[in-house]
Order: sequence, then C-alpha cells, then structure tokens
Amino acid sequence: MDFSQPKKHPKSNKKRLTNEQVKLLETSFNFNNKLDSTRKSQLAQELGVPARQIAIWYQNKRARWRNQSLETEHKMLQDRLERVSSDKNRLEREVERLQGELEKAKDMLVSSKTINYASLPSFSSSCDEVASSSLLGDHGDFYVCFDDHQFDHKSNGHDFFARSTS
Repeated sequence: MDFSQPKKHPKSNKKRLTNEQVKLLETSFNFNNKLDSTRKSQLAQELGVPARQIAIWYQNKRARWRNQSLETEHKMLQDRLERVSSDKNRLEREVERLQGELEKAKDMLVSSKTINYASLPSFSSSCDEVASSSLLGDHGDFYVCFDDHQFDHKSNGHDFFARSTS
C-alpha cells in the first residue's frame, strides 16, 4: 500500500446553500426539529437541492442545537455553583464568628461562677430583695431563690448560679 499520497475523495456536486435557503431551513427547523420524509421531499423540491443534503443539514443542525443547549445549561450550572460556593463561604465565616461568640459567652459564664463568696456582702433572707439587688448586675438571669424546704442542702437557700426557670 502506498501511504505517501492521500486519497482524494471525488467532489460531489453539492452546492452551498444560499442565505435564503438557510433561512427557510432554519424556519422549518424551529417549527419542528425532526424531519419526516414528506417534509424532506417538499423542502428539497422547494429549494432545488437533493433531499440527502436537506437530511444532512437537519442532522448537523440538531447536533449544533444540542451542543448549544448543553453549553447554555453548563453556563447556568457554573453560575449556580458560584452562587452556592459563595453562600457556603459566607456561612462558614458566620459559623466561625458564632463559635467565637459562643466561646466568649462560655468564658464569661465560667468566670462568673468563680466569684469569691467571701468578698460578697451578706444578703437579707428576702429573695425579692436579693433578686432586685445591684449585686447581681448583668447576671440576674442566673439567680433563683429556693426556700429551705425545696433545697436539701444546709444553706441559706440561695443558689446564685442556678438557671432561672421562669
């Protein structure tokens, strides 16, 4: 076999379609992208080209149309991915910020539980008086007054760090 010379395919007598012919085919394709044999014969006769050329044009047009549809869908998915990624990053930053706030709140709670009781002045036995006292400051939410009959321990019945149930 001689591979040095490429084989030449005989050139067929296919003419290039004119702009008007292409417009007519485009209109027909937009109406129905499938070509039945009667429509193919009708278009071939109307345009003065072989029916096989019409069939090939339709086949190529469908392939271009599918590729264009895939490209459009790919672009939409890329845009959506960018938006979702941006939202994910924003939410991750928000989680980090909230975790930091939670750690600060935990630290404040732990430090408020380590108050030196000896440094606090003595309280009256009235729960209402203690609860309204400025000694609790911002930690008034954590104060609950227990009566002696509700509290089994030998104390004055005040648990300053029990969470309020009301």
